[in-house]
Amino acid sequence: MKVKYLKLDKAEGPLVVMNEVKDAVYDEIVDIEMTGGEYRMGKVVQIDRDRVIIQVFQGTSGISLNDVSVSFTGKPMEIPLSREILGRVFNGTAMPIDGAGEIYSNNTYNINGRPMNPVARLYPRNYIQTGISSIDGLITLIRGQKLPIFSGDGLPHNQLAAQIVRQARISDEEAGKFAVVFAAMGIKHDEADFFRKVFEEAGVMDRVVMFLNLADDPVVERIITPRCALTAAEYLAFECDMQVLVIMTDITSYCEALREISSAREEVPSRKGYPGYLYSDLASLYERAGMLKGSKGSITQIPILTMPNDDITHPVPDLTGYITEGQIVLNRSLYQMGIYPPINVLPSLSRLMKDGIGKEYTREDHPDVANQVFSAYSRVQEIRALAQVIGEDELSETDKKYMEFGRQFEERFAKQDFEENRDINTTLDLMWELLTILPEQELTRIDPSLVKKYLRK
Repeated sequence: MKVKYLKLDKAEGPLVVMNEVKDAVYDEIVDIEMTGGEYRMGKVVQIDRDRVIIQVFQGTSGISLNDVSVSFTGKPMEIPLSREILGRVFNGTAMPIDGAGEIYSNNTYNINGRPMNPVARLYPRNYIQTGISSIDGLITLIRGQKLPIFSGDGLPHNQLAAQIVRQARISDEEAGKFAVVFAAMGIKHDEADFFRKVFEEAGVMDRVVMFLNLADDPVVERIITPRCALTAAEYLAFECDMQVLVIMTDITSYCEALREISSAREEVPSRKGYPGYLYSDLASLYERAGMLKGSKGSITQIPILTMPNDDITHPVPDLTGYITEGQIVLNRSLYQMGIYPPINVLPSLSRLMKDGIGKEYTREDHPDVANQVFSAYSRVQEIRALAQVIGEDELSETDKKYMEFGRQFEERFAKQDFEENRDINTTLDLMWELLTILPEQELTRIDPSLVKKYLRK
């Protein structure tokens, strides 16, 4: 028989406190019925003998300490899933908000996911084409990888996310098995409308699942949103054998919500007030990416986070960098020069790139030409620093060619229109065109046979 408790001891912020509770279980879902028949949902976040602290998803405003009925369900939060979630829009707690009705399914799934056995993981191979040259050519996204985008306030990370969702594709023979799960946390209404409009106009909405937590939604809901999205991704990948790309924006909003709730629970703060378990909490999200033996599906993650004051040493990007396999860094000075997407390739990195490009995946010349272009652009920065001291006219002829290479790289390769979708061959051919600016003896990182085959003066 389900026991109902009729009294709360304390309600503060998103939390309620109850005493004399028997047999409560950590992380179980709690049903709260208020006077007037209004229902709210909560989760047990702390147990101290018979004292229980419950996190209320919709907040505690309007809750009376006495006129309330609380019942413990004995199970964690679960959501119903089926293939019909494709093309649908949900709120942060997986409730449909597109007017198309409920999702009916015989199966419900725990939003905390199923831990992946490290022994059962497959090493990520093959690439996902984003249609963006800077990413495809130099920071290639590999299936099963987690590759975050480090951005800053005011930079076009939302446009970049929308462009990736619109253009992302895998090999033609598997194209029908590709899906995108989009999770937004703490975004404004106009940003939510922008994403929905872009996806609908591009005709890709039928392969996208959207989970939207808006800025005026309860903060606690922000903690649930990425877990609901990743649970949907696991269902599509490991039960429907689909290749799933998960885009989560903005992870910094998620961490701010975590900090706010940690403060309400009166936990001892760590760096910049964030809870000491921030690393393990982020890992519980990021490590849900990957590929499993015995499954044809995969989950690839692109978490997007805004760095406060463009500080890459801030706890959120710092800890994210430890967990993930590289990063894509957006640069404010490139953006101010009118370059979109303003990706700074030098601090950007894809640690799994080397194993998902080349003859079997992209093209035989990709690893060598990417190394050469990266090396040349790195040299450009040194020569620009020298030119500021001695003047560009005093540079050697070779250095002047590097300066021209840098200008062409930013104007023709890095700069790309929001509507422009370049396939991998177009990107690689453009990289070879840029290398024609340099003397052939400078191409020291490319096999001579490839230079002979692909370099067209």
